[in-house]
Amino acid sequence: MSEQQPNPYASDPGQAPGDYKWGPGQASYGYPQPYPQPPAHQPTVGGAGLPIPQQPPAPGYAPGPGAVPGQGLSIGDISVAGDQIITPSGTMPLRGAMWNATDLSRTEEKMPAHAIVLAIIFFLFCLLGLLFLLMKEKRTTGYIQVTVHSGGRHHSTMIPATDPNSYAWVMHQVNYARSMSV
Repeated sequence: MSEQQPNPYASDPGQAPGDYKWGPGQASYGYPQPYPQPPAHQPTVGGAGLPIPQQPPAPGYAPGPGAVPGQGLSIGDISVAGDQIITPSGTMPLRGAMWNATDLSRTEEKMPAHAIVLAIIFFLFCLLGLLFLLMKEKRTTGYIQVTVHSGGRHHSTMIPATDPNSYAWVMHQVNYARSMSV
């Protein structure tokens, strides 16, 4: 028989082939790693007593309703302050950021139950009760997903859709963020 090969699963390279130790030696890929601490927040604009320069928005895009000039932009849990994008997973550079929005909502139109009841009741008295069957109610459900990629990082947030115009409002905010990322 040829000479015996060393045990590739031994935790110590100098360990004899027959002395196998059960369990992992050092944590490696697939094992829980300690989560790195995010860097402390460092303001990037302004300084000691220096005024913060105001950048005018690109033509055709204005901040959404409720935005205060100079305050920045907030889309879900993504905020833009100065030249940084601040997310729960860390900060990203604003310059060169790629923004995407996906509409995952739907609007359903259905006849409410009280319209059917009224149509039956008034049909018995006169034929005008059938007009109650024209009543419709619209309900929007779902979310709008906004993602941002910048500096080798990625973050995604979901914004609830409350009416059919929610996607237009979110796209307006995303287009404004795109104009600031140039």
